[in-house]
Order: sequence, then structure tokens, then C-alpha cells
Amino acid sequence: MGTAIGSLIEKKVVDFPDLKNKIIGIDSYNIFYQFLTIIRGPDGTPLMNQSGEVTSHLSGLLYRTSRLLENDIKPFFVFDGKPHKLKSRTIDARNKIRDEAKTTFEKARAEGDFEKAKSFAQRSVRMTDDVLKSGKTLIELMGLPIVQAPCEGEAQMSWMVDENKAFAGLSQDYDCLLFGGKRLLRNLTITGKRKLPGRQAFIEVKPELIELSDALKQLDISREKLIWLGILIGTDFNEKFPKVGPKTALKLVQEFNDFDDIIKKTGFTPKFDYKEIQEIFLKPEHSDEFDLTWKKPDAPKIVEFLVEQHSFSRERIESVVNKWVEREKEKSSQKSLFGSWS
Repeated sequence: MGTAIGSLIEKKVVDFPDLKNKIIGIDSYNIFYQFLTIIRGPDGTPLMNQSGEVTSHLSGLLYRTSRLLENDIKPFFVFDGKPHKLKSRTIDARNKIRDEAKTTFEKARAEGDFEKAKSFAQRSVRMTDDVLKSGKTLIELMGLPIVQAPCEGEAQMSWMVDENKAFAGLSQDYDCLLFGGKRLLRNLTITGKRKLPGRQAFIEVKPELIELSDALKQLDISREKLIWLGILIGTDFNEKFPKVGPKTALKLVQEFNDFDDIIKKTGFTPKFDYKEIQEIFLKPEHSDEFDLTWKKPDAPKIVEFLVEQHSFSRERIESVVNKWVEREKEKSSQKSLFGSWS
């Protein structure tokens, strides 16, 4: 879920041509949750194969990632490692919310209230080992690199962007900015119209780019104060300060140069060590053991995996895969005619 600083930050709308030949790190857990939440039937039930295994994430991976590849964007996927000890309370709280949402979803679906069922189904999404395993398998068959983070995927991704291993990190959350990621991309895999929860209204969703340096300048704060802002309104590692929203938090960090003074001003004594949380963001745990090598997609195995094992339409899968094969042939032809790309 991350921190809720998005309402304060200006975003720059970009389009796929702006990202041509750019290396983009993808927050895998975040995008999997996105696909599992959005790609569902009218009653909120996720896509499943004949064995009852969830396949919504596989559909999203195939079709949404295909669009990136068709626009000559070079994605790689970053997976979370072991959760930080301070995140356990957040995880427990989220699981409780998901369990309650699942109960409400099943009741609403049984009663035929599909609008309510779909709403609560989206809140009941869980990341299972089977989802992770099948998702990784498809990514590998598509020839795309996988990077394993030692802890937080967003921390790993942000470090790679800072080290110029990637142009930007892709996530719907804003934690990458707190981790020091120079560039954050949002909405790249969910462009188009999106229905607003509980309303018969839609909004246009477009890809957004946030430059950390521009955001800090706009907010007139340092990166350390951006972390303070996140701590005040809540992160994955701490509860929020009561009665402190984003605008109030921004005023506080602009006014004070010591977080202890902010604590006094709010009158709230946190049960956590803010310095420990600050350190998590200032010194992201990362690994330099990764291989960013893009390979040709294994077309026959992709078809077998999605059609034979997961009940996808052969015609639709072969259509996507054939486009990749033709593009690979075109690239090989261009290389032979003009030599290697620089």
C-alpha cells in the first residue's frame, strides 16, 4: 500500500514513445496485486483455469507487458525478499481486512449483489505462492529478467535507478520516492478508462512520471523531510499520526527542522522509533547480484503454459506470440542490414 503522499505531488503525463528503449524496473508484487484486483468477472470472481487456479495475473502479465515490448520498452521484474520486521504489523492488519472483505464478497455474491461483490472482491486479494510461482514462470518464458530483492522490492528498484541500471521504477505506490528513487512511473500497465469505486463514473488513466528532484523542489523540502512526511501520514513500517493528513504533514515538515519538535507539536507520542524507519528509507537494503539480460520469448512454451496448463484461448495467445516472433525477425533483419545497435 505504501505511503499516501500522492495527493501532494505534481505528475508529468508521458506516453509510450517517451519511454522508447528505456529500461524500466517493475515492482512485481504491486503489479500482480493490480492485475488480481482489476481483471475479474462481473461478479468479482477472478479469472481461473479449469483446475480452479487463479490466472488474472497471467492475463495481465501477457497482454499489458506485451504493450511495453511492442513500444520498445525494456522491462525487468523485481520481487520482494523477506519482509522487514517492522512490516509484520502492517501485513497482519491487511490480512485481517482481506479476510473480512472475502466474507462480505461471498455473501454479496450469494445474494446476487454483484456490484457490492466485485467491490469487496477487489479488497480481498491475497498474494499466494501459486500466484508468484506461475507469474515468475511466465516472465521467464517471455525472456524478461527477474531481480530478487533481499527485502523490499521498491528499495532494490530505487537503488538500481539511482545507480543508472534503470531509467525508472514502475509502481502505483510512492515508496520509491522515499527510498530515493530518482524517477517513478505510474499507470503504465493500466492506461485507459477506470471505473470509480461505488460510482457509475469513469476516469481516464494515463501514464505518469514523477522526478524526485522536481517533487522536492515543488514541495520545498529535502528528501529527509519527505521521509518525515511519509512517517507522519503512515508507511508500511509505522502507523500514521492521528489527525494528521498530507497537507498538515507538509506544513509541519516545512516549519520544523527537527522531527522531535514535530512530535511535540502534534502532541502524539509514537510507539515506534522514527529514526529506525528513517534509516530504512535513507539506506535501502539492496543486492548487486542480478543479470539484466533480455532473451527471445520461448513462443512454443508460452502457448503450452497458458493454453494447455491454464485454459487460455489458443487463438488469442498465438496472436500475441506471433507478433513477438515477427518483431524478433524484424530486429534480426535490421541488425544484419545495419550492423549491431550501439
